Amino acid sequence: MGDLATLVRQTLDEVAASTTLAALDEVRVRWLGKKGLFTEQLKALGALPAAERPAAGARINEAKQALQSAIDAATEKLAAAAIEAELAAGRIDVSLPGRGEARGAVHPVTRARLRIESIFRNSGFEVASGPEIEDDFHNFEALNIPADHPARAMHDTFYFPDGRLLRTHTSPVQIRELRKGRLPLAMIMPGRVYRCDYDMTHSPMFHQAEGLVVDENVSFAHLKATLQGFLQAFFEKELRMRLRPSYFPFTEPSAEVDMSCVFCDGAGCRVCKHTGWLEIAGCGMVHPNVFKAAGVDGERWTGYAFGMGIERLAMLRYGVNDLRLFFDSDLRFLSQFGAA
Repeated sequence: MGDLATLVRQTLDEVAASTTLAALDEVRVRWLGKKGLFTEQLKALGALPAAERPAAGARINEAKQALQSAIDAATEKLAAAAIEAELAAGRIDVSLPGRGEARGAVHPVTRARLRIESIFRNSGFEVASGPEIEDDFHNFEALNIPADHPARAMHDTFYFPDGRLLRTHTSPVQIRELRKGRLPLAMIMPGRVYRCDYDMTHSPMFHQAEGLVVDENVSFAHLKATLQGFLQAFFEKELRMRLRPSYFPFTEPSAEVDMSCVFCDGAGCRVCKHTGWLEIAGCGMVHPNVFKAAGVDGERWTGYAFGMGIERLAMLRYGVNDLRLFFDSDLRFLSQFGAA
């Protein structure tokens, strides 16, 4: 059996010398583990005469219990010391001067939206809004979008089981305002819209601003002048603008709006693909079928409409090359736009 008292003293000395929980656990495993020295003592009982085994086993168990108690006490002491050290390291010196609080900033997309609203308000436009969950009539049918139009497809539009949908543009607000019968009108309609798309230049949720003017004798010339004035006010520089014939179901005639590149002043660069032009909006005269669906007398009233992506304008104004940066909530990016 060996000298049991000597083994106990040796173990207690190692427990006392342990300064970390890891070192203490090594002592426990070495002496009391499944392959520990005291466990081996118990296995050796079989070599003793039968009459001596009970007394020897009791002595070994008493020694193991005493050592386990010593290890438990040392573990509790070392754990408490570790907690105290951690608390001391993380203690805040309240006598140090404060660092202050950083002020928040208005999101760049919100900045662009507020700027658009301000420019059009100063031009006599009202700001209108509508629901983001729409029905087929306001989002498609009333806007002269045929049943087989690609925009109605499931892969382009978020549909609900009951047939409603997340609006794909802010044009439904135009229908709601026209159906109120409050004419003439000049309105800008900014808001969130949703489409199944996501990459560097597209997001499943983004913002549009649409404009609508309805009055007697409104012409395409009025539309062109409004857009030219808006673009120069928004970018705060002289810009050339051109209208390219295009097609939209809800306007006729329709046009794409291009402006001279704000980065190279039309000379040609990587941003404008060396054309000198940037596509910025769509526009046109309100289609007679839209007036009919909204209950407006198309013989008396004429109007123009236009729509543009707010993120697109913000990207060009602030020099952002990836749309996803607007929605990543990275404070390093957002803090560049200054305090609120």
